[in-house]
Amino acid sequence: MSRLSIPALDAVPEGSKTTLDAVHKQLGVVPNLFRLIGSSPAALTGFASFQGALSKTFDVKTRERIALAVAQVNGCDYCLSAHTYLSLNLAKLSAQEIALNRKGASGDAKANAIVAFASKVAKDRGHVSEADIKAVRDAGITDAQIVEIVGLIAENTFTNLLNEVAKTEIDFPMVRAAEAA
Repeated sequence: MSRLSIPALDAVPEGSKTTLDAVHKQLGVVPNLFRLIGSSPAALTGFASFQGALSKTFDVKTRERIALAVAQVNGCDYCLSAHTYLSLNLAKLSAQEIALNRKGASGDAKANAIVAFASKVAKDRGHVSEADIKAVRDAGITDAQIVEIVGLIAENTFTNLLNEVAKTEIDFPMVRAAEAA
């Protein structure tokens, strides 16, 4: 059971209803995470805006790979469960690729550089080396894309932290960070 209240859809604050309706339209459901964030219209507006802008950066496969790596680093079972489901069903990543992503790697060379960098940034809280920057640049990633990777890490870290604080009830097929990928 969640430690913070997750409002029913008919009980969310008025300022959150439009955004949550859009989530419902897109996914067919409103996951617990979104209803939890929706208990604060300000937090939901900020999150949805940030998420919407960053959804225009990398393709869905890359964004999901980053989300998996960050959720694993942060030990967030809710986000790992959600992003495993989305990776399989939306991004169409293989189970083998998902396992690699959780380890900060990928079977694709360019994605490997991105995911390794994202994992390193998340683990080391941004304290990366010149060699880390060079490795991601050598894979063809621009400085603007490095900024976007850090933005995606921040977006996912927010949900990881919130779900750990709340102990949000997982409403996706369960995946545990403690279990080997």
